[in-house]
Amino acid sequence: MGYRYFLMAFLLAWAGMAAAQGAAADGRQGSGYPEQTRDSILAKVTGAELPKYEINITKLGARGDGTSDCKPAFDKAMQRARRRGGARIVVPAGIYELKGPIHLVDNVCLDLREGAVLRFSPQAEHYLPVVKTSWEGTYLYNYSPMIYGYGLRNVAITGKGTIDGNCAGTFATWKQKQKPAQMRSRQMNHDGVAVAERIFGDGSMLRPHLIQLYRCEGVTIEDVFITNSPFWCIHLLDSENIVCRGIRYDAKLVNNDGIDPECSRNILIEDVHFNNGDDNVAIKSGRDNDGWNLGRTSENIVIRRCHFKGLHAVVIGSEMSAGVRNVFVEDCDYAGYCKRGIFIKTNPDRGGFVSNIHVRNCTFDEVEDLFYVTSMYAGEGLDNHHFSTIENLTVDGLRCRKVRQAALVLQGTKARAVSNVSFRNVEVGECKNAVSFENTEGVQMQDCFLGGKVGIPTQAAAKDNLFAQ
Repeated sequence: MGYRYFLMAFLLAWAGMAAAQGAAADGRQGSGYPEQTRDSILAKVTGAELPKYEINITKLGARGDGTSDCKPAFDKAMQRARRRGGARIVVPAGIYELKGPIHLVDNVCLDLREGAVLRFSPQAEHYLPVVKTSWEGTYLYNYSPMIYGYGLRNVAITGKGTIDGNCAGTFATWKQKQKPAQMRSRQMNHDGVAVAERIFGDGSMLRPHLIQLYRCEGVTIEDVFITNSPFWCIHLLDSENIVCRGIRYDAKLVNNDGIDPECSRNILIEDVHFNNGDDNVAIKSGRDNDGWNLGRTSENIVIRRCHFKGLHAVVIGSEMSAGVRNVFVEDCDYAGYCKRGIFIKTNPDRGGFVSNIHVRNCTFDEVEDLFYVTSMYAGEGLDNHHFSTIENLTVDGLRCRKVRQAALVLQGTKARAVSNVSFRNVEVGECKNAVSFENTEGVQMQDCFLGGKVGIPTQAAAKDNLFAQ
């Protein structure tokens, strides 16, 4: 009995130690690609549970004639869905004008059938009163996003229909006027002003998001076509268990980021066709004091089989003060030009950390920079001391036909080096600057061909002999 007990205890201890060592090695350089970590993330992501009960929006007075205001019908649909404990709100083909936002409720699916268009009013007054939101990483009250959900469970937006922000002549012109409110919000952030006192909205010129889900759990956004957003297209704020799949974009207005997970976790982004006027995917975790104080890390994000087109393909930062970790970018390619492929950006204003970022089997055509990591973004905060930690980056399979400027860039600071970086199987046809590493530690490169692959050396001939008479 004693021997069996001892043997069992030994085996259990050995297994536990081996598992712990394996888990630690999973995130360290040189240990191979951490598929187990990725798979454990995917096992947590289910998205929304879709309701069966249906409400046809036309039965509540909505008319898809392109002129009638359909907001009252959508408000009624949400009220009925709340009473029923959830509903699939079916929007048939047609153009549905909305003079104001759609505020989602628990257990609701907005089902936009093929040919259906939600066309939102471009008038700012239709998005008042203000709601609790954030703007570039600072929490505040501002105009309501056009589709908004706060503190919800099981919410979905699906179908082949279109969501049109319709704001090229209004919100899209505000960027040049937003500076006073933008700087005031940042000062409130730095001064620790209570969020309840950070009131913007009317006259502030801070543009609303097209879709924002804030503190939501169990989210699916699938197949819809998105265009003409006033600001970021999809903002996933402090939310979790999210699937973004098959979304299509033609969103080229100012700051039309595709998908912005911020302070959010357990996310799958797959099979998305981007065509955006800014970042395709931009992962954030709050700006400066708000990020540090709330401490809501963005983590466990898988981006796969996406087609990139726009400014930057996948970005981390620059609002990342609460940290970003466990991000996988796999099997993605280009649908057109991207300025940068993978871009990690922070500075000594931000603090925070970026760790365990993994890129595998991604292809670009022509970019300005392919893989760019900087702790000195925009040259800001160099007199501050909130240095960011950037570590454990793995690249295994990254290809690009032409890089106009730099292929691989790592810029740490003297106070905090970029560390534990592994490049394998990186192939670049043309590039002006192959490698630029500054303030780094533990960088490895294997089977990397930057500027073309060198073949078998030529044989020496008589004319090559420097000593020949």
